[in-house]
Amino acid sequence: MSLVSYDHLSQLCFEMEVAALSMGFSVEDLSWPGLAAGDLFHRPRATVLVTVKGVDKLTLPVKGISYPIENAVPFSLDSVANAIHTLFSEETPVVLQLAPSEERVYMVGKANSVFEDLSVTLRQLRNRLFQDNSILSSLPLNSLSRNNEVDLLFLSELQVLHDIASLLSRHKHLAKDHSPDLYSLELAGLEEVGKRYGEDSQQFKDASQILADSLQKFADEMFNLYSGNAVVEVVAVKAFNSPLTRKTRSILQSSQSETENPYNLAYPYNYNYSVIFNIILWMMIGLALAVIVISYNLWNMDPGYDSIIYRMTNQKIRMD
Repeated sequence: MSLVSYDHLSQLCFEMEVAALSMGFSVEDLSWPGLAAGDLFHRPRATVLVTVKGVDKLTLPVKGISYPIENAVPFSLDSVANAIHTLFSEETPVVLQLAPSEERVYMVGKANSVFEDLSVTLRQLRNRLFQDNSILSSLPLNSLSRNNEVDLLFLSELQVLHDIASLLSRHKHLAKDHSPDLYSLELAGLEEVGKRYGEDSQQFKDASQILADSLQKFADEMFNLYSGNAVVEVVAVKAFNSPLTRKTRSILQSSQSETENPYNLAYPYNYNYSVIFNIILWMMIGLALAVIVISYNLWNMDPGYDSIIYRMTNQKIRMD
């Protein structure tokens, strides 16, 4: 099974570029030897990314490929989701981005109909747990409690994993089409358990083991739904170093010297610079050559033979 585990993220766009490149999209630069170039016409039908907050490393029952990466920073797969929506708008892509603890959900394409009954708010998640077919009837809780709000938040995220695979199994034809699917899930329940009981508590250890088993089961189910043609990635991060915020500057702010660039160097160019430069350069050269050739021909033109106006005028004079 293609299960990739990351202990941290090294930069903001790292995971985004890995997901984009594995699905066949072009990226600027990915200086990482963990993902090699493959067949462009045989890409995974789905990429499943699960971000687990509150733990540095998560040991899964089945050994997968693991990459320890330092300096965890926030990331987003919005650009990959937008690319799928733009390129495959006329087909049936399934794009789901969900953070249950924050009640944040984003669906594109057929995801709106497939996951129409998926619980996304905290109230819906709590009610879903106490239904007859919930995971509480089969999941060993050990030291966790059904009466604690933190434990219920953690268990509700596991319920979401189960419901996603269950709802998708009712639409197996979507897993066999040619449009790529993207699933991005952010789980923060384990982090809340660690804050509530402590990382050395039995509750945190039991929750980590239950989460690992649930993730392995979820990965196996998604992998089987896509007939083995899917990539499941798990990102385990203790805490992000810097929040994903937008920097702003007031127009009344006093001007200060830029210490980050003391030599006033130009900003680095991206990979589109050479393409735009060549287009403009050769277009200017072509226009210049066209003007020179046209001007030369007009200068050396014989009005009596080369111009149709003079030729018709001479014939008219001779007839008169």
